[in-house]
Amino acid sequence: MLAIQIENHAGHREPQATLCANGLRRGRIAATRVMVDEPPGCWTPPPPVEDAFLLRLHLRDYPNYRCREAQAPATVNDMRAGETVFHDLRRQPRLMIDKKLDAVDVQISNSAMQTLAEDAAASWRGELDCALGRAVADPTILSLCRSVLPELEDGRASESLLFDYVSRALAAHVAAAYGGMRPNSMVRSGGLAAWQERRARDILAANLNGAVTLADLALECRLSVSHFSRAFRQSMGVAPHRWLLNRRVELAKDLLRDRESSLSQIALRCGFADQSHFTRVFTRRAGVSPGAWRRGVAA
Repeated sequence: MLAIQIENHAGHREPQATLCANGLRRGRIAATRVMVDEPPGCWTPPPPVEDAFLLRLHLRDYPNYRCREAQAPATVNDMRAGETVFHDLRRQPRLMIDKKLDAVDVQISNSAMQTLAEDAAASWRGELDCALGRAVADPTILSLCRSVLPELEDGRASESLLFDYVSRALAAHVAAAYGGMRPNSMVRSGGLAAWQERRARDILAANLNGAVTLADLALECRLSVSHFSRAFRQSMGVAPHRWLLNRRVELAKDLLRDRESSLSQIALRCGFADQSHFTRVFTRRAGVSPGAWRRGVAA
């Protein structure tokens, strides 16, 4: 559900998917792809007051981006593709939708920010230092939002482990860069113990479809989510979702040597949503398509 509602009209494409972070002790982080082909040329209605922030990453230029809060005068700024604008949903922001729009909206509740701060032994003041409607060119936000675009475009929410990781990284970055979040004490260092590493590997290997969450893994390893994420990366060299994708590809290579299995069968056995998803991920990591890789092994 969009935090800032765009009135229904012929040019508004319904969001293809909404991804929600799993495993937060409290609070909510959600991402939605928003596209408007035929702008209605009117202000959006006042949204309900929510103790949350909305960041909108523009995927195409939007000149003269007009927004307003309550009875305050409207602000006007030019938005370029790749730039982000922040909105405080406690102030009921309204937008003028008079141009084609393509963006990723990420809603982060204040309680989610507080939860992440507590997990990281940090302080969070509950505010962002961003002027209304001001464009921010932030390469970290751009990179993190782009990483979940395939899931939003495909209408899939199966990559929950990926969005768990990305959403936490995004919220922590926003809180630190624009909300002054700072650690209160030294962060506990070190990787996973041997038994924790084995347990995490076993759980991930048994859930190749990515249905397991960071909270599930952390609970099994008796760690907080933030500590588990840091320790896993230190021990394995990659984040949990990256390890899972690598494991899928390695298993797929073993199965591709069996000429009796079709690509669609292998895709499902390795936890991919479908054959096209399998082909995209495999090609990105192996440098060739699954079919080409199979032919190369047989040659």
